[in-house]
Amino acid sequence: MSFYLALRSVSPRQVSGLVVGTLALLLCSEAGAPLAGVAQSMPGGAANGLPLADPLPGRPASVGQPRPAAPLPPQQPEGPYTLGAGDRVQMVLFRLPQYSGEFEVQVDGSLSLPLVGNVNIKSLTLEQASATISQRYSQYLRRPAVTFNLLSRRPLVVGIAGEINRPGAYPLQIEGTAFPKLTQLFEVAGGITQSANLREVQIQRQTNGRTEVFTANLWDLINTGNLNQDIVLRDGDSIFVPSTLVPLDEAPILAAARFSPDSSVPINISVVGEVFRPGPYSLRGGTTRTGNAGLPGAQVGISGSNVVFTPVKVSDALQIAGGIKPRANIRQVQIRRITRSGGEQVFNVDLWSLLQTGEARQNAILQEGDTVFIPTATAAISPAEAAQVAGASFSPNTIRVNVVGEVQRGGQVEVTPNTTFNQGILAAGGFNPRAQQDVVGLVRLNPDGTVTQREISVDFTLGIDDENNPTLQNDDIIIVGKSGLAQFSDNVGLVANPVSGILNILTAPFRLLNLF
Repeated sequence: MSFYLALRSVSPRQVSGLVVGTLALLLCSEAGAPLAGVAQSMPGGAANGLPLADPLPGRPASVGQPRPAAPLPPQQPEGPYTLGAGDRVQMVLFRLPQYSGEFEVQVDGSLSLPLVGNVNIKSLTLEQASATISQRYSQYLRRPAVTFNLLSRRPLVVGIAGEINRPGAYPLQIEGTAFPKLTQLFEVAGGITQSANLREVQIQRQTNGRTEVFTANLWDLINTGNLNQDIVLRDGDSIFVPSTLVPLDEAPILAAARFSPDSSVPINISVVGEVFRPGPYSLRGGTTRTGNAGLPGAQVGISGSNVVFTPVKVSDALQIAGGIKPRANIRQVQIRRITRSGGEQVFNVDLWSLLQTGEARQNAILQEGDTVFIPTATAAISPAEAAQVAGASFSPNTIRVNVVGEVQRGGQVEVTPNTTFNQGILAAGGFNPRAQQDVVGLVRLNPDGTVTQREISVDFTLGIDDENNPTLQNDDIIIVGKSGLAQFSDNVGLVANPVSGILNILTAPFRLLNLF
């Protein structure tokens, strides 16, 4: 009975809907479980239903999927265009051509119109401006019909500051109906710096007398192509790019972005510490080669039409500064960077890891004003490590060593940086017959200006050995003395020379008689 009363209170259309729904439910119950892959949702429930498949065991569901973008703060829809100084408009008064024409909005935001004079239309839409002008003309005309059109837009003027290469105010042209975007402003302003925090770019905008601040995540744009983060600019926008310490693995991605600075433009850096030619350098991306020790390196392949420029890296800085010295600590090369706000960022790179495992991110990208500091190694460097470092591209090609004394070719010789003491002697042609071959002197000029002199026992069968076969350094002097027999012979010669001179004088008359 209750069921009958319930049906009577329902309309025929509702009854048919209930019957169809009941039949569908019965058919599904007979067929078993719901069809696989069909998302189930109920009014008031979750919009997305249950997942169609579980993630693999031991693997998070996000693996292989792009990370969700951090949403922008709520933004109001793009409103209609508002007029300002520089806009060119057309006003038509119906059947009054003498008052119609083309006009330009003045600096103060007003239009100078026939009959009514100046009318302020600053920050008004076309409809609002048309209504304002109609009201002014209604004081002189009966029911004026005003048609108001925009002929050409004014260029936008926006300001940008923070981690940008050329901060300031920029006019941006509007092409057709397309307004310029945030990344276009970055390109015009010379590109971002290597300290730019792209995840929190701030846009300040004046809307109806109120100041609104939006935050754009351009890191999401360059990683996932999310164009929603490339915000459309409006006249008067102020952009601020904050600073952050960019991780080494993100720096190459940042440098490859379209709105990064042009690598063909030279940057000014400083290189100090354990390099042969410390000081300031102007450097641009390309191929850099070290020269001989004590001489600055050089850039090659930076002229011509087919040159491909790359960002300047730490290894380029070391090469242009003549290469590293033997006591350089390449595990803790320090980069000091001044941000646009005046703060200092300091981070280390491990070039030994670059040599050992090819970890390219350790070869950090440099920017304008960076200082590269190479500290002195406090612990002893093993011979194997010294040899590997000496063969690196950021070591000098050759070092200069002076070999003097009883050798075949005395003088200055050029050898590779990992040359040993024994090899230095052989590079000068080896010992001559008068040489003392068991002990040879080594004179070294220390970095603090002092001089160290030592005698080394020569054993050509030894490998690298700090005591008896050390690795040579630039400007070392090898002194090969005379053997005992050679010294005795020279002393006898000194004594015999005066006696032979007297005998020559006494025998001179007899030699003259022999002439006749």
